[in-house]
Amino acid sequence: MKKIELLAPAGDLEKLKYAIIYGADAVYLAGQSFGMRKASKNFNEDELKEAVNFVHSHQKKIYITLNIIPHNDDLDGLEEYVEFLIDIGVDALIVSDPGIYSLVRSVSDDIEVHLSTQASVTNYQTVKFWEKMGIKRTILARELSLEEIKQIKEEVPSMDLEVFVHGAMCISYSGRCLLSNYMTGRDSNRGDCAQACRWKYHLVEEKRPGEYFPIEEDDKGTFIYNSKDLCMINHIPELFDTGVDSLKLEGRVKTLYYVATVVRSYRLAIDAYCEGTFNEKLANELLNEIKKVSHRDFTTGFFFKKPDENDQLYTSSSYIRNYDFVGIVLDYDDESKIATIEQRNRIFSGDKLEVFGPEKGFKEFTMGKMINSDNEIVEVVPRAKEVFKTKLDFPVKKNDLIRKIIIE
Repeated sequence: MKKIELLAPAGDLEKLKYAIIYGADAVYLAGQSFGMRKASKNFNEDELKEAVNFVHSHQKKIYITLNIIPHNDDLDGLEEYVEFLIDIGVDALIVSDPGIYSLVRSVSDDIEVHLSTQASVTNYQTVKFWEKMGIKRTILARELSLEEIKQIKEEVPSMDLEVFVHGAMCISYSGRCLLSNYMTGRDSNRGDCAQACRWKYHLVEEKRPGEYFPIEEDDKGTFIYNSKDLCMINHIPELFDTGVDSLKLEGRVKTLYYVATVVRSYRLAIDAYCEGTFNEKLANELLNEIKKVSHRDFTTGFFFKKPDENDQLYTSSSYIRNYDFVGIVLDYDDESKIATIEQRNRIFSGDKLEVFGPEKGFKEFTMGKMINSDNEIVEVVPRAKEVFKTKLDFPVKKNDLIRKIIIE
């Protein structure tokens, strides 16, 4: 069976490492310029070097985004930056603009280049055009059905195709949106989206300033652009059937816990399909794992049909959050059964917790005595990233994550 890549977001170095540890085949990220996510921490030059070394030490791949829609002054320093990225050994560059692509090619004929979803590719003739121009992979627009994607692959089998399968959906075609710019002056097409589509809107009549009329029948207003989040964990077989080469997860501004959890679920789903063990029961179990991170309600987007009112959220733009990420396992001693844990949210003795790693399943336990960094027995570990020790009667591993249910 053809191997299909699982591609994960990396908003900073820590998230990158957990994306790889929890099963990603490749990661995509930005430096401190030219990328589409200013809200994530992104990577300076030293961090980019470390990122490349870490990813390659795990025999995985790293792709760098240069996919803004640039104005003239956005091009300053780009040539030197491309030279730097090639020198440190990144595996591919992601671009959306023909001008940036031309500049990349003026620096190197050999560096692999992927065409961003920002280029709004929705048909095989456009894919053929970009293939002639030297593009190795096309990241298709989110506005395509499974059948359309399958046809594109059949028409251009030599082009690698990548599709988004999980994460936030933009209201505008392939993310080309002016709403944020209009409302706040923050240009989403240059990486600074304010997510104005998630705001609460009412109607105001010209001669009645200050009187807000709900567009919906109730008095809660409406979220007219507020899409549910994409989730295709239940449809791995259908995705394989299209012939795509890479399944992409969205979320460079999400937490380490989010990235690890979602990557893990899709890794397990892909592997199960390849092994012939994927079924509805497993898919639903993995979906429930995904729901243990902060999320919105889910949709399958355009894959099966054009979205309708059932794919929008009309009550709130808030996330559903039933669990807190509370800790990372740093070490475990098999003889003493003492675990060393780094706290990420407050932990109390007596808390009902779950711990999990990259493998399938999780372990439930109750937090017992905790010994803080001052070697004191404490009832609560309150300080962020404080390291403490506790006895666990079952083995855990370095980089396992601990979560606490907050809503039954």
